[in-house]
Amino acid sequence: MSAFLRRFAAAIIILLAISAPAQQSRAPRALADDMRELVETPAVSGFEHELAARIMGQVKGRPFTTDNLGDVVVTLGSGAPHRLIVAPIDEPGFVVSRITQEGYLQLQRLPQGGNLPLFNELYAAEPVKIETPEKTWINGSVAGISIHLFPQRQHPPSMADLDNMYIDVGATSAAQARSGGADVLSPLAIDRTFYEMANGHWASPAIGDRFGAAALLELLRGLDPAKIKGTVTFAFVTQQWLGARGLQRVVDAQKPDELIYIGRLMRPVTTGPAHEAAPAFRQQPGSGVLIAAEKPDAEVSGLAADLKQLAAQNKIALTTDVSAPLLPRGGYLAQAKLPERTVHLAVATAWPSTPAEFIQALDLTGLIELLERYLQGQAARISVAGAQPMAEPAAPKKPAVAPTDEAILKTLVETYGVSGGHEGNVARAVAALLPPWARTETDGAGNLILHWQGGANSKAPSIAVVAHQDEIGYEVHAILPDGKLELIPKGGGVLAYFLGHAALVHSANGMHPGVLELPEGWDHPDFQWPRGPRMTFRMDVGARSPEQAAQLGVKTGDFVTIPKQYRKLLGTRASARAFDDRVGCAALVSAAWALGPNLSGRDVTFIWSTSEELGLEGAAAAAKNLAAAGHAPDYVFAIDTFVSADSPLESPRFGDAIVGQGFVVRAVDNSNIVPRSLAQKVVSVAHAGSIPVQYGVTGGGNDGAAFLLYGSTDIAMGWPLRYSHSPAEVIDVKDLDALAKIIAAVSKSW
Repeated sequence: MSAFLRRFAAAIIILLAISAPAQQSRAPRALADDMRELVETPAVSGFEHELAARIMGQVKGRPFTTDNLGDVVVTLGSGAPHRLIVAPIDEPGFVVSRITQEGYLQLQRLPQGGNLPLFNELYAAEPVKIETPEKTWINGSVAGISIHLFPQRQHPPSMADLDNMYIDVGATSAAQARSGGADVLSPLAIDRTFYEMANGHWASPAIGDRFGAAALLELLRGLDPAKIKGTVTFAFVTQQWLGARGLQRVVDAQKPDELIYIGRLMRPVTTGPAHEAAPAFRQQPGSGVLIAAEKPDAEVSGLAADLKQLAAQNKIALTTDVSAPLLPRGGYLAQAKLPERTVHLAVATAWPSTPAEFIQALDLTGLIELLERYLQGQAARISVAGAQPMAEPAAPKKPAVAPTDEAILKTLVETYGVSGGHEGNVARAVAALLPPWARTETDGAGNLILHWQGGANSKAPSIAVVAHQDEIGYEVHAILPDGKLELIPKGGGVLAYFLGHAALVHSANGMHPGVLELPEGWDHPDFQWPRGPRMTFRMDVGARSPEQAAQLGVKTGDFVTIPKQYRKLLGTRASARAFDDRVGCAALVSAAWALGPNLSGRDVTFIWSTSEELGLEGAAAAAKNLAAAGHAPDYVFAIDTFVSADSPLESPRFGDAIVGQGFVVRAVDNSNIVPRSLAQKVVSVAHAGSIPVQYGVTGGGNDGAAFLLYGSTDIAMGWPLRYSHSPAEVIDVKDLDALAKIIAAVSKSW
């Protein structure tokens, strides 16, 4: 077809679009449901088979084929002109390149080059999925520096360096890792959930790599082949991040007259000095449809100009933004020749190629409407339903018989409760999990207390056992004029583990998803993480004014957390956030079941304390109250994490306790030194009961230190924990069992 005839055909289509009536609205949830399935299915470049299979299931009823690279191709209509509409389905990720003798996985990134700011660092200490050769997925945790051991290091390893990326699948040897399903060439991607924020903002890792596929599925759902002039081929292509191999394969096979590519804007690779950043994307979510250009403010022509005119006639927001070319310069493939009428369409993504990435759904519906009008002269209306608050996890039902230690732990770790007066959900969960005979009380600091009174003539020493309910997080300090939330931290952690990731605001009407913003300059080559004792942070929940935030139900004083889930690893290992100190809380609950309601001759108090992460505040209040009543305990067993150096990133000289080899006598930390004779006594009690035990030196403080002022002796105990204060902490449930048993033993015999 000549250029004149192509322009004439385009003009006719535009005229039809102006006069044609709109179709009825399609189901508002279909697009969101497509997006959820697309983003929650990992598809690392070169390993897109599972997502391709899901797409083939969605396009059943339409004629489709696949090729040698796994591209999925659907063709409608016949004759000229031949339009090719393409969307990529792959995402950047990693592939296992080695399994160490200790059972850790090491990685190579895919793509191996490119411009992906902070990509490696934002995987650090995060939960991930690894695909097995049998095409199933297993859980893993990326190793990270433990914040409690960090001050002891002069030159801690950089998490940006692939040499320092290790994946913990719970294995203790290479053989166990392989038998559990891990292997060299296994793809690995960050675990993810699709979140619907306020005002139609959709967030998930890789959402910028999937909105094009969602658009194609919606187009295929709404197009009437009888109204299509000529041939339209839809292609879901693979390996876009690896030299656009799928795109080039499809273009070579189809030889189209026109190409419309729908996918994320790509950062150009910098070639100048190392400190120079690539041209930044200018548009933010809510900007409408984007036409990609290699230079800012470039004039568009050809197909791009036709689409711009069509958008203006139908009041569809459209603008330009900068992007690298569709086909990389150089590379290993002979460059496919793109048709003269080629355009790259996109929507803006905030925090692109990070776990906090999000788009505006209305931008995507505008893009779909534009293409439907272009292809068949009319468009269906796609509405986007408003997001509803998510419900807090329900409190457990009172068990009739003792739950397993792991069941107790799973319930407590999946309950949210941040330091500073936000622990109520945890206290209710603990009380619900205790035996029916247990009668607890709550003091003014929110501490939950269970007491066994041994009688006035008891000669046994009085004992308190303390574990803290709270977890690290944030609190809403202010709602800013642009609707963003200003947060203050409640407890400390490595910034890369939290910023640039999804988060939840816990309000009176439920949980509101959003993202924690990265610091300014995060995408520059010379970026350094900020440091300071009084830092504030920003969160985006989709509100664009204080009034919108108020309509959501968000207010100052609400608490904010990183989402969490209890994930089983290989063997008896598990990964989650807030094992510190839900393992301790679970051990006390388990010990209460083991002890029963009567402890003849014993004076024992279990305390589930609050605000430990803010400086032992709850324990300090409990200690003061007991002392004022004349009941300061003789001994306090503080149950908290033993931050372990059992990790390839840590120095074994400090925090040397091995995960899976028993509970730990926390003999020395920053707040207390256990008298050596008492540490040895605990070990003797453990040996007498055949309870596996370790002892050592670690960092951090413990609740028992708050009792020292009133004459109590602090004997801290814990369990080995990897990657402290991170979203992917790792424990061995065998150590929880040992901890529960030693608590019961000292309660009965100390």
